[in-house]
Amino acid sequence: MEFKEIKCLDKGFVRLVDVMGDDNSIVQAARVSYGKGTKSVNEDRGLIRYLMRHKHTTPFEMVEFKFHIKLPIFIARQWIRHRTANVNEYSGRYSEMKDEFYLPEIDQIRPQSTMNMQGRSEETFPEETSLSIQNRLKETQENLFSEYKDLLDMEFARELARINLPLSNYTEWYWKIDLHNLFHFLRLRIDSHAQYEIRVYGEAMAEIVKEIVPLAWEAFNDYSLKALNFSEPELKALKEMINGKNLEDMDFESFGIKKREEAEFKIKISQILS
Repeated sequence: MEFKEIKCLDKGFVRLVDVMGDDNSIVQAARVSYGKGTKSVNEDRGLIRYLMRHKHTTPFEMVEFKFHIKLPIFIARQWIRHRTANVNEYSGRYSEMKDEFYLPEIDQIRPQSTMNMQGRSEETFPEETSLSIQNRLKETQENLFSEYKDLLDMEFARELARINLPLSNYTEWYWKIDLHNLFHFLRLRIDSHAQYEIRVYGEAMAEIVKEIVPLAWEAFNDYSLKALNFSEPELKALKEMINGKNLEDMDFESFGIKKREEAEFKIKISQILS
């Protein structure tokens, strides 16, 4: 099988190296059966959807994906927080770091969001300001890599020479994960609130995964990715709405819903009504 490689950002990529299993592996595990074609496609689809709907996750762990990924170090440090994968990363102790750095596109150079303390604004800088920032980033990257090469020429140890290189430097790794945990990763990382750069990688992986396990992807999309979850207090508020109460007239405190959860609940309702 020839596996797909998808370019990401300016110099990165996601490439599927190997895969074990497919939709059939999931239903086989669920039925504790080794025979292929023992059920129709519709019955397989129904079983996979049942498993996803009721959060029976073990059969999805029977499918594994191994990716080769090239990404900026600052994204790798976010990514590694998902501790349910096997990872082997390019080593700057054994090999020289490459002269490859992530430089954001002009439309991604934005101010800090005033609403989201960990993200960028939807607003943009004037083009002149964005170009100035982009040039400063590029100049710093070039200067620091030049210093790194000078230190190596002095026979300074690679493991220390690298320490001043910026987080925009690209790294590579092999990343192996089962489908259940991959779905969890994708649910978080292709969400609109995820950082743009890691979202690019998540969307590339999603494109690959849906081709390998289309029935499982459909169930994941329907019951997790595009689904909404409501807490018990939110369900009480929903009941009031069904009984005719106006959303703006509700006393959310009486349901035990605080301000932040109230805002999130209203967003969910707007998604339903849009």
